[in-house]
Order: sequence, then structure tokens, then C-alpha cells
Amino acid sequence: MQIEFVFASIEEEIDAAFAGLGARSQGLIIHPDSLFTQYREKLAALAIREKLPALYSTRNFPEAGGLLSYGSSFLDAHRQAGRYAGRILKGEKPGELPVQRATKFDFVVNLKTAKALGLTIPETLLATADEVIQ
Repeated sequence: MQIEFVFASIEEEIDAAFAGLGARSQGLIIHPDSLFTQYREKLAALAIREKLPALYSTRNFPEAGGLLSYGSSFLDAHRQAGRYAGRILKGEKPGELPVQRATKFDFVVNLKTAKALGLTIPETLLATADEVIQ
């Protein structure tokens, strides 16, 4: 397996990054980035156009038309932040609070996109999904 990295730091570079990618690649992993989150619908559409199954890190990508996402739960992270804020408001020193890492992860599958890509997602994989978008 060969890995190719493509980069985009502004919207105009996204199209160039996708140019011909489908002919050279069998799949795509989109790294979490605020630019990519802002243009998630465009990224999902380009991946479908290039016939590339794509994996994203947050559930808002499959909600915008992406194929799959697997990543830490924003809801759970916000709950943890709220607990930390409460502890600080009760007098605990922020520097003494332990570092926490994600313990809950979301796996989301978009079946409409899978169909557009000509993919069949195995039932065993669908059974493990937190959400399946029809």
C-alpha cells in the first residue's frame, strides 16, 4: 500500500488537491481541520465525484454526505469540559486537574453515500455503528 499526502490550506486548494485523486487512490482519510470542517459538504461531494471512499474524524461529515466517521464524541468532550468548569468554579486549581482523554467514540455510516460509491457496507460493520444514515 502506498500513502499519498495532499494538502490544502485555503478553499481554492481543495479542488486542486482532489484533481485526479480518484485515479491514483483507493480511499481517503480526511485529517481533522477547521478548514475541512467548514467545507465538509464540498469535501464529501468531491470524494463521491472521484469515487473515493472517505473516512472522517467527526460525525458532521457523514451528516454532510461523507461516507464514514470515527472519532471522539463531541458531546462527551463537552460534558467533560463542563465537569472541569464545575470543579474550577468550586475552587480546584486548573493546573492540578488531571489530563483526560476521550473515552467515548462515535462511528457513523452514511448508506446513501455508500450506494452512490457502489459500496456495500457489511451488516456486521453496520451493527457496530452508533448511527447509520439512510
